[in-house]
Amino acid sequence: MNELNRQKIFNLIGLATRARKIITGEELVLAAIRSGSAKLVILSDDASANTAGKFRDKCIHYRTPMHAFGSRYEIGHAIGKEARVVLAITDSGFAKKLSGLLKEQEEE
Repeated sequence: MNELNRQKIFNLIGLATRARKIITGEELVLAAIRSGSAKLVILSDDASANTAGKFRDKCIHYRTPMHAFGSRYEIGHAIGKEARVVLAITDSGFAKKLSGLLKEQEEE
């Protein structure tokens, strides 16, 4: 894996956090997906199968892009909080840039 690319992704998540363009917490993210305000969902690689399935199904149904990336601790650290399993990006610009970086990361 490209370590520089991983760092860019975490830095961009941190930037989105400071711009108040993210939502964390399972229920809040599900509500954002349902309302259409979630432009991108990021799920930790170590999320339970049940949680992963729930978010995958919701994202497919509401046509919201979703990527699995990083551990719950790495995601939490990027947003300056404790461990986080899922977060939603609510800004189209951040979502587009992050999606591009995440796709590159998955292709490696």
